[in-house]
Amino acid sequence: MPHSIEFLFDVGSPTAYLAWTQLPGLAKRTDADIKLTPILLGGLFNGSGNHSPADVPAKRTYIAADCARFAERFGVPFNQNPHFPVNTLMAMRAIAGADIEGAMDSVAAAAFEAMWIDGMNLGDPTELEAFANKAGVGIDKFAGWITSDTAKAHLRANTDNAVQRGAFGAPTFFVNNEMFFGQDRLDWVEAAAS
Repeated sequence: MPHSIEFLFDVGSPTAYLAWTQLPGLAKRTDADIKLTPILLGGLFNGSGNHSPADVPAKRTYIAADCARFAERFGVPFNQNPHFPVNTLMAMRAIAGADIEGAMDSVAAAAFEAMWIDGMNLGDPTELEAFANKAGVGIDKFAGWITSDTAKAHLRANTDNAVQRGAFGAPTFFVNNEMFFGQDRLDWVEAAAS
């Protein structure tokens, strides 16, 4: 019976981006279904008592270098976003709205690429139209997702549920209710899903 790998993410996390780039291969090798679950990282930090690595200068410097190493190892494009850390509330609400409508994969892909390849500031309302165009969605629909009470509630519920399940950062994976944290734990995720 195929396993399911749940991937909890916020596009503002460079390590979530790196993990996301590896999901297609992971799914193919394990015959697992990938379930993307959008969360709000700031809410997860608040709920779990954790803090962003960006708040600790030495850790921020280390993680930037580590992300570059992982991008090279994975053979994927990665550019440190010049606006980091970015408030991803609008982007994650749009992704949550797209999730409700069954369009999340393309919107999440566009957001990850906008953040970690193109260096866009997804927290800047003036960049929303470019982001919506990159996602192949009209700005009206995109803005509707951002302001939708249903999308807001969906994102909040996902984040609250993540805290209750013990998550404290992104990326977080669940395989058969076993939790794994970080892009550097993909080998453990793969073993659990095999």
